Amino acid sequence: MGMNSSSVKEDFVLVGFSDQPNLEKILFVVVLVSYLLTLVGNTVIILISSTDSKLRTPMYFFLTHLSLVDICFTTSIVPQLLWNLRGPAKTITVLGCAVQLYVSLALGSTECVLLAVMAFDRYAAVCKPLHYAAVMNPRLCQALAGVAWLSGVGNTLTQSTVTLWLPRCGHRWLHHFFCEVPSMIKLACVDIHANEVQLFIASLVLLLLPLALILMSYGHIVKAIIRIKSVQAWRKALGTCGSHLMVVSLFYGTITAVYIQPNSSYAHTYGKFISLFYTVVTPALNPLIYTLRNKDVKGALGRLFGRDKTANIHGIKKVAFQERIS
Repeated sequence: MGMNSSSVKEDFVLVGFSDQPNLEKILFVVVLVSYLLTLVGNTVIILISSTDSKLRTPMYFFLTHLSLVDICFTTSIVPQLLWNLRGPAKTITVLGCAVQLYVSLALGSTECVLLAVMAFDRYAAVCKPLHYAAVMNPRLCQALAGVAWLSGVGNTLTQSTVTLWLPRCGHRWLHHFFCEVPSMIKLACVDIHANEVQLFIASLVLLLLPLALILMSYGHIVKAIIRIKSVQAWRKALGTCGSHLMVVSLFYGTITAVYIQPNSSYAHTYGKFISLFYTVVTPALNPLIYTLRNKDVKGALGRLFGRDKTANIHGIKKVAFQERIS
């Protein structure tokens, strides 16, 4: 019994949105619906990208990785968030917090680099169309995806480990809805200036550097589009980049506010809501953006469900024929 009491005292308290109980009820529904959309939408994208021969291109290879990242990223955060929103218990164990910190930071960092890789792929498709297949060969695609995953793992092994080793002097109240580095380091009872500098440098490398590469890629894409005289080709170029650009805007527009200036008054006041957007809302919107704005995905969905419908019709006809001859 003493051990249980001791373990409870060591648990972290995720304050989250507990100061707004009426908001918690609304957020529970919003988060649950968003999570279900994330699971269903991204699973469908992985399924059609893996099974449809027309989608076996570098773009959908990276999109499959992005969908996998989004599923795992939200799953590392949302179940605990839903549990805390629905009842008075707002705690998370030390082990649970550590796992959440390592996994969510690894996947978030991976997504940053992966979006930059996808921007390079769009640059090659629009600016180097004749050499696209040679440039974005399977070996390079696998290497770029590997770099994205390894950069996420490397960042979390460094940042999360240093953060968890900080002495907290019994501070357990985390003013956030999940265990994240900017809020975790604020629990420390020592000078955290060095940690803030380290976080800022990591953010420069894994946030601003990929963002700069994305902007450079789209700068070249815009120049190439301006030179295109065919209206049809111009629309196709915009269509193939529009979905990715929307995803980049949603993700980077929110996450940079938390990680680049974690001590700003804006991040302090709206930090939880900003984090809620890039951890819950954005992963749910990604599949919708790629589906609604992409004719290839729409066509693949039609072929997938059309194939199933055709198979069912053939099955019914086969059974009817067998009954007739018997």
